[in-house]
Amino acid sequence: RGYLDNITAIGPRTVGSPENEVLAVNYLLEQIRGIERESTDAHKISVDIQRPTGSFSIDFLGGFTSCYANITNVVVKLEPRNGAEHAVLSNCHFDSVPNTPGASDDAVSCAVMLEILNTLSKSSESLQHAVIFLFNGAEENILQASHGFITQHEWAKSIRAFINLEAAGVGGKELVFQTGPENPWLVQAYVVAAKHPFASVVAQEIFQSGIIPADTDFRIYRDFGNVPGIDLAFIENGYIYHTKYDTSDRILTDSIQRAGDNILAVLKYLATSEKLAKSFEYRHGNVVFFDILGLFVLAYPARVGTIMNYITSAIAFFYLSKKVLQPKPRAVHNLKKLLTAFGLTLASWVCTLVAVLMVAMFISFIGRALSWYTHFYVSVSLYGTAAAAKLILVHMLAKKFFYKNVNEQFLGDVFFDASLMIWSIVLAVMTQMGLCSAFICTLWVAFPLLTKLMIHKEFSQKGATMKFIAMYMLGMFVPYLYMLYLSWTVFEMFTPVMGRSGSEIPPDMVLAGFIVIFTVILSSYFINFIYLVKSTKTTLVTLTTVFVVTLILVCSGIFFPYSSDAANPKPKRVFLQHTSRRFHDLDGNVVKSDSGIWINGFDYNGISHITPHVPEINDTIRTPCEEQAPFCGLPWILPVHFMFRFQRMFRVADLHRRKPAAVAVFHTTRILRAKFHSTLEAVSPSHMSLYVRPRAGSALSRWSLGDGMPVASLGGDYFVFYSRGLHAAPWHFWVELMAPEKHSDGIVSLAIAAHYFFGEDQKSPQLYALLERFPNWTFSSGWSCTYDLFVF
Repeated sequence: RGYLDNITAIGPRTVGSPENEVLAVNYLLEQIRGIERESTDAHKISVDIQRPTGSFSIDFLGGFTSCYANITNVVVKLEPRNGAEHAVLSNCHFDSVPNTPGASDDAVSCAVMLEILNTLSKSSESLQHAVIFLFNGAEENILQASHGFITQHEWAKSIRAFINLEAAGVGGKELVFQTGPENPWLVQAYVVAAKHPFASVVAQEIFQSGIIPADTDFRIYRDFGNVPGIDLAFIENGYIYHTKYDTSDRILTDSIQRAGDNILAVLKYLATSEKLAKSFEYRHGNVVFFDILGLFVLAYPARVGTIMNYITSAIAFFYLSKKVLQPKPRAVHNLKKLLTAFGLTLASWVCTLVAVLMVAMFISFIGRALSWYTHFYVSVSLYGTAAAAKLILVHMLAKKFFYKNVNEQFLGDVFFDASLMIWSIVLAVMTQMGLCSAFICTLWVAFPLLTKLMIHKEFSQKGATMKFIAMYMLGMFVPYLYMLYLSWTVFEMFTPVMGRSGSEIPPDMVLAGFIVIFTVILSSYFINFIYLVKSTKTTLVTLTTVFVVTLILVCSGIFFPYSSDAANPKPKRVFLQHTSRRFHDLDGNVVKSDSGIWINGFDYNGISHITPHVPEINDTIRTPCEEQAPFCGLPWILPVHFMFRFQRMFRVADLHRRKPAAVAVFHTTRILRAKFHSTLEAVSPSHMSLYVRPRAGSALSRWSLGDGMPVASLGGDYFVFYSRGLHAAPWHFWVELMAPEKHSDGIVSLAIAAHYFFGEDQKSPQLYALLERFPNWTFSSGWSCTYDLFVF
C-alpha cells in the first residue's frame, strides 16, 4: 500500500508530463535500487530505461494508426546468478489518463509488482527462468509502450509467456478474462498456482467480441510479439474507473493482498516450470476454464469439451427420440406435440424480447435512460418483472386457449422436453462454432436430463407432488447457482460500461436485452410449471404491479441516474475541450476560424441533465459537420466519432496559443505521372491527432507509418494518433498519393489537432470558469486543443 500511495501522490501521470516521465520514473527507480541492494546472492537484478520510438496500426475503435516518440519504459530483469535463456514477463503501466490519479488503473498493479520483485529477490531459492518486470509508461495512449518494448527491446526475445495486470474497475477481485492464444498450459498454471482463483472463458469471449470498447496490452504481446499470456483485471466498481475518484483509499488492502498472492504464486510457478522453456511444444489447442464461486477453477482442453458437448447433446437427442417413439403408433402425434411446444417456447422468448425492448425504447425516448445506473434494482424491477410477466402471460394464454382440454401432467412433461431440445440444439451449434462458452449449455442439458431421469417415476405415478418439486429443485441447483453467479459477474462488468459507451447506443436497450437473456435462461426449465399449477394469476398480477409501479416512478424522474455520494460515487462523464480552429485554403490563407468549448457527454443522456445547471449548454449550440474536413473538422483525440450523435460547441473567446502545433511539407517528389511522394514535419505538444482525407480522385497508397499500408477509420478518413515523451525531435513521416492529372484544388486535406493535457496550457480561464459551474455528480475532464486544416 505504501508503493500505491506514493505513486498516486504524484498526481495525474499523462504521457509527456514531468509527473509521468520524471517523477514517476524516478520513484520507481529509487524503489528498485533499494530492492536490488537488499536482494540475496541467488539472484541478479538488471535495470534498463527504454525510450522507444515507433508506430503501428490497430483495428481497435474502427481502425487507426498509432505513433510514439521517446516514451518511457522501466524494465527490470530478475534472473538466476548465472543468467537464464528464457523469461516470463509481468506487465503493468504507471501512466494514467488525464485529470485522474489512476490508482486502480494501473498504479496498484505496479505497486503489487514492486512488492513481488522485493519478495522474489529476497528469496534464497533460485529461479530456473528470468522474470522481467515491465513498468510501462504509455498504455493509456492506446498500448504504445508495450509495443515499443516487445518490438524493440533486446530482452523481449527471451520472453515465452506474460501476465498482464489491468483494471476495468476499482478493487475487488482480479478476473482472468483473456488467455492464450491457445497454450492451454498457461491456464493450467494459473489453476494450479493461484490461491484465490477468479476466471471465466465467458468473459474472454465477450471481451474479444469487441462489445466492450476497451483493449489492453495483451493484444500487443499477442499480435506483435507472438507471445501467449494471461490478462487479469480488477472489475469491481467500474463506475469510477478513469475518473478523479480512482484514488488509493478506495482500494481495499484485502484486494491488494489477494492480487499479490495470486500473481506471486503464478509467476513463481512459471519461472520454475519446465514448460516455459518449451512453450512452443504445448501451444496447440484452446482451453475451457471457469471458476466455481471463486473457490477453485475447472479447466480442460477445448477438444475434450467438444467431445463432452457432442456426447451430452447426442444423449439428450436419444432421450427425446425415444420419448417421441413411445408408443410407435403415436410417434407422429408425439413429435407434433413436441414441435408445437418447441415453437411456443421460442415464440414466448421472442415476444418477451420484443416487449421488453419496446419498454426500453420508450424509456429512452422520453429521456429517462440510465435511471438504473445508480440504483441497479430498478432495472430488475422494470425489465426483469416485464420479462417474467410476458413469459407467463404467453404460456398462460396458450394453456387457456390452445391446450384447453389437455392433461396438465402431459403438458408439463412436453414443455420440459421442449426446453431440453432447445438447449441441446444450442449446445450443438455453439460447439460447432468453436465457442468455449458452450460449457454453460452442457450444464443446462446434463443436469436437467439427469434430474428428469431420477424423478420420472415419481412424476408419472403421482404428478407434481412436493417430493417431486423438492427433487426437481435439488437437481437444478448446480446450473441455477452457477448461472446466478455468472449473471452477477456479467452485470458487475457491463452496467458501469453503459455510462461510458457514447451517446449512440441506447443503454436501456442493451441492459434490457441482457436481462431478457438471463430471464429466459433461468426460466427455461420452469415454463413447464405454468402448465402444472392450477393458476399463475397471482404471480402475473404481482409481477405486473411491480412493473407498472416501477415504470411510473421511472417516468416521473424519481430515480436520478448519477450520484455524488462520497462513499460510492457514480458520476456522469463529460469531456470539455477549449478548441481553437483554423481552416486554410490551398495557398495557406485562413478562410475560416472560430473558438469554443466543445462538450461531449459520454453516455446516452448527452447533456440533457446538465442544461438545468448550465443553461447556455443546450441544443441551440449544436455544431454542424464541416463536410470538407476530415472527421467533420473536430479535434477528436481518438477516432470515436461514431459513438456520438450530436456535437455541441459553446462559443467563447479565442484560445491563446503558447506552443502552437504546425505541419509542413518538407519535400515532394513526383515518382510517376500520377504518384507523389511527400515528406512532412509536424511539431506539437505531447499529444496530437492527425487526420488525412485524399481529395476527389486522389488516393493514399503508402506511408512511412505502421507497416506501410494506410488503415482507414470508419467513414473512410485516415486517423493517426501521436504522442511523445520528453525531448522528442519533430515528427517526420512521408506519404505517397495517387492523384489525377488535374488537381487544381489540391491532392489531400490534412488536419492536425494539438492536445494540451497538462501544464499551464491545459485549461484556459474560460474553461476553468465553465468547469466550476458543473454539478458535483459529474466528472468533468477538460483540456485545451487547437485544430488546423490544410490543403496540399
